[in-house]
Amino acid sequence: GARVDVDAANGACVVSGSADAVTAASAAIRALIEQGDAGHKDARKREDDGDDGGGTYGPRGDDALAPSTADLVPAVPPEAPNFGLSGALAKETNTVNGVVLVYTEPVDKAPPPTTKYRLYVFKDGKLLNDAEPLRVHRQSFYLFGRDRLVADVPTDHPSCSKQHAVLQYRLRERFDEEKGLEVLDSTPYLMDLETTNGTFINGEKLEPRRYYQLLQKDCVKFGASTREYVLLAEDAAGAGRR
Repeated sequence: GARVDVDAANGACVVSGSADAVTAASAAIRALIEQGDAGHKDARKREDDGDDGGGTYGPRGDDALAPSTADLVPAVPPEAPNFGLSGALAKETNTVNGVVLVYTEPVDKAPPPTTKYRLYVFKDGKLLNDAEPLRVHRQSFYLFGRDRLVADVPTDHPSCSKQHAVLQYRLRERFDEEKGLEVLDSTPYLMDLETTNGTFINGEKLEPRRYYQLLQKDCVKFGASTREYVLLAEDAAGAGRR
């Protein structure tokens, strides 16, 4: 049989054993993530705002996150809105490393979440055991794409656009049963940036320039790439729990 260990420090799943056993265990882990808790998922409804968030904020941080063992670097706080800028001057302001960004944050953008979200990477249906999960909880948004000058999470497949999609945290109210009142949460959303080959959540293609709420255990794909990114919180890193 195979041995599955979850590193409590970074949430990485390590599968050891014979080749056949490792393959079977990886498949089982993936099945558990996709299956999840049926009752829990039924109780949660994905929110599709059908809007672009409205408003425009200034430039983002310029530290890129590569899918490696390197940790994320916190983003530089965005500048305050400046509605006096327009045309070429506005484009220059929303530039990182000489590249004009096609995305600006919405007026309801949220600070980095207290929940430690991670993206676990699969390829051809198998968990990539040699890659740590991507930590996506230290910035207000993360840009996916082929352009490594601006992408926080590079997606190198040729079917992906240079600036392909964005994971954006937005402020949303929820009722806290313990406190007995409404509280604001930093909630993850995904947006396709008008790409040629699309962005997908659980196999469904997103309409461009619309925010779609991301739920735990959602599977995200970009273009025709066989890589899949599964969203989990740190406390749910043990596959099959919640």
